[in-house]
Amino acid sequence: MDNRQIAQVFGQIADLLEIKGENAFRTRAYRTAADTINAWGDAVARLDDTQLRELPGIGKDLAAKIRELADTGVCRYHQELLREFPPTILDLLRLQGVGPKTVALLYTTLNIRSVDELAAAARAGQLREIKGMGAKKEALILKAVDERQKDAGRHLLPDTASMSAEVVSYLRERAPAVEFIPVGSLRRGCETCGDLDILAVGGDASLMDLFITHPKVEQVLAHGDTKSSVRLLGGYQADLRLVPPASRGAAMQYFTGSKAHNIVLRDRAIQRGFKLNEYGLFRVDDESKVCGETEEGIYEALGLGWVEPELRENRGEIEAAVERRLPRLVSTTDLRGDLHMHTTATDGRDGLEAMAAAAYRLGHSYIAVTDHSKALAMANGLDEPRALAHAARIRALNGRFDGLTLLAGIECDILPDGRLDLADDCLAQLDIVVASVHSHFSQDEAEMTDRILKALESPWVDVLGHPTGRLLLKRDGVRLNVEQVVTAAAAHGVALEINCQVDRLDLNDAHARLARERGVRLVISTDAHSVTALGNQRWGVSMARRAWATLDDVLNTRTVEDVRAKLRRARR
Repeated sequence: MDNRQIAQVFGQIADLLEIKGENAFRTRAYRTAADTINAWGDAVARLDDTQLRELPGIGKDLAAKIRELADTGVCRYHQELLREFPPTILDLLRLQGVGPKTVALLYTTLNIRSVDELAAAARAGQLREIKGMGAKKEALILKAVDERQKDAGRHLLPDTASMSAEVVSYLRERAPAVEFIPVGSLRRGCETCGDLDILAVGGDASLMDLFITHPKVEQVLAHGDTKSSVRLLGGYQADLRLVPPASRGAAMQYFTGSKAHNIVLRDRAIQRGFKLNEYGLFRVDDESKVCGETEEGIYEALGLGWVEPELRENRGEIEAAVERRLPRLVSTTDLRGDLHMHTTATDGRDGLEAMAAAAYRLGHSYIAVTDHSKALAMANGLDEPRALAHAARIRALNGRFDGLTLLAGIECDILPDGRLDLADDCLAQLDIVVASVHSHFSQDEAEMTDRILKALESPWVDVLGHPTGRLLLKRDGVRLNVEQVVTAAAAHGVALEINCQVDRLDLNDAHARLARERGVRLVISTDAHSVTALGNQRWGVSMARRAWATLDDVLNTRTVEDVRAKLRRARR
């Protein structure tokens, strides 16, 4: 198990203890441990007991539980706590604004155990009768429920990738001769995913028995010789299909999707006298097989260039494939630096030197340290004197890590009226300014659009950070005329960020494609608050690839000298 998965288990233990009303010290110990594990730079699963107990906040008991998770994939104490509550109760914690204390209150007063029960109680006006809730809280909870139900059954891309990797690793250890291939929305890099779809190429029916006995299987939905379906801990449905090697490529193409892309592809096959399915491409007249072993062979036989999985959404990729003009998409290895991150100077978990050292280990040529400005008081945001003093500390590290340049920046709040949070003479002395909205999300479209347009007029704004402010599966983006913002960004030379935080991935693929088509440069940045999060660029790259972005569309694929020359401030 990776650090993220282990931290998730410890976080759930803390949540369940808080729902139970256990003493705060014990609850806090698990929550602190979750934070430590999630932020730790190395894989804690590889540490021995002595090394584990050297981690901050990890004692003998917690170290033993980490070791148990690393060795078996489950923690007995976690499983015991889960059995004390209905399995749906943790779903309540995924609602925006609903924490463990609220869940405990709802459970003890109204016996609410699921999102559906919460929705019914809120619509009946029962929540406002609970002491400490009120009509306003009831309305906010109902809004969160409605937003969550819209995304029912969906999971964040990184979480899905992590669960898929865990299942595949479990199967591969027990059947090393079989090739296991995750497909579906995960392979297309969608921001959220539904079911886990895994192909087993060259396996036999015994794999199905292995699959349904995975330690995280909560329910077996179907068990056959060639396909089985299970429900996993965390609400994932996972399907495993056996595929003969001769149909490997056809099955990969068919089960990767999307549905719209596949329909067009099947129609194209029919127009050419073929039949296309998960077994291969066949001639209709004599049913002979044309190809099926490779995806490339399928596309080539249909007169098409290779279509990357991320592009298979029926958004012009077929036409481009016919004309052999599909772009060479940007990849993680193309990125040379990271232009948005935080340290302990504000709300980061790791210090400046630790973040720089981690970036150096990742092979970055440059990073921009962009701690928060003063309006974000909860994050200990920097005022002008502190921002400039912090910039001096950042620049003083240049030369410490061979080949790594540190840029002194700020993530400056865009205030409700569109003014920037720091004075121009301060912003002018920095190397880069990322401007972002962190408050007053309820403004209507006209107000929010005008607010951002006014901010983009500042000559010191280089990048617009997480432009819509969305939190996937929790909070919709702000009401915003994205086209107007893109037009203004193009006019002013402001780059738009694809934020790699796993629950943001903001800009989304559609908005990022609009931006690059209008000539706006994209920045793929982690917004990391810990050394571990610096490794999240791959998720932003997925959004960029879905937006058809190439190396030339992304600012931080360039050298640091080129980045400096192309920032907004270089226009002055």
